[in-house]
Amino acid sequence: MRAVPVSEAPERKDLPLPTDLKALMLVGIFTLMAFYALYLTGEIVVPIVIAFLLKLVLQPATETLVGWHVPRFLAALVMIVVLIAVLCSLGFALSGPAASWVSKAPQSFTRLETRLASFAAIGHDLQRASRDVEKITEDAAGPPAVAVKGPPLSTFLFSGTRALTAGLLTIVVLLFFLLVSGNSFLRRTVEILPTLTDKKQAVGIISEVQRTVSTYLGIVTMMNLAVGLLTGLAAYFCGLSDPILWASVAFLLNYVPFVGPLVCGAILTLAGLLSFDPIWQALLPAAIYLAIHVAEGEIVTPTLLARRLTLNPVLVIISLVFWYWMWGVAGALLAVPMLATLKIVCDRVQPLAAIGYFLGTEAREMQAAPSTLPVSDANK
Repeated sequence: MRAVPVSEAPERKDLPLPTDLKALMLVGIFTLMAFYALYLTGEIVVPIVIAFLLKLVLQPATETLVGWHVPRFLAALVMIVVLIAVLCSLGFALSGPAASWVSKAPQSFTRLETRLASFAAIGHDLQRASRDVEKITEDAAGPPAVAVKGPPLSTFLFSGTRALTAGLLTIVVLLFFLLVSGNSFLRRTVEILPTLTDKKQAVGIISEVQRTVSTYLGIVTMMNLAVGLLTGLAAYFCGLSDPILWASVAFLLNYVPFVGPLVCGAILTLAGLLSFDPIWQALLPAAIYLAIHVAEGEIVTPTLLARRLTLNPVLVIISLVFWYWMWGVAGALLAVPMLATLKIVCDRVQPLAAIGYFLGTEAREMQAAPSTLPVSDANK
């Protein structure tokens, strides 16, 4: 794909806006119904979306094994086994440190409350005022309301574990068949389209989505590994126990833009306050982590992802909040890849070019906007 100079970037007049009010209302109604359906079917849809994203990440390695004359069935099986082995090894390595911190939680909270005595006093005052207001409200309301007892905790935990197991099994099975099938979805999609122009456009969109999302996930994963490694080393040299645990926490939370690093910084701050007496030493691990994140998020990753994925940061935050509300933590992890996929599709389809322009960043950064190129040129 050739780069488009800044002077050739799309002007606003080249971005058509829909003018049919009835069509807009129908699209809005359909969108609301689609979101409602996704909300209701989250337990089914989330594993499917995760499987497709993992397929984009593992497809290059699978194709490499196939190129070495390994049968595709065996190559897909090797990828699945490696993925499960990595996840199980990570979970086994983290189970001990995590259980140790959980067992020390009561004493840790007591120590933390002592360290933050002034803030605790303010909290107690607020709690006392809240109880007073609640007592006044109860007296004015008359007889107490009947409380409805929910299901026991064991039932809740069992249902959650069952749903998690079913989701993981769905991901593994679907991912295996996706890796075995290769590019069959692309071929089937091209075959059912009526015209040659539609076929070329579909090939361009699907290829661009696969290339961009897989590149994004690959680069982000490598950078998250680097952030996790450096965070673990910082925790080790600062004297914080269980550096592997903190490295893994930094690696996983760094997948959630903006919010994840803030949560990781807060966790490291609490761990430092529970582990060290001097304030500077307690805040040092979190400060080093934030410095690592700033260097990664503001310098390294933008340089590696330049011209590959330029999304509006405000829309990224909105997408994170929305999909977290829809699907929880899994939705927050999937928010950016799904937003990137939507932008690629909108950039490739001329009637949706205005939406793609809106999802991107400033106009000077759209140096490779595919919506300004014919399909035949975009695939070169």
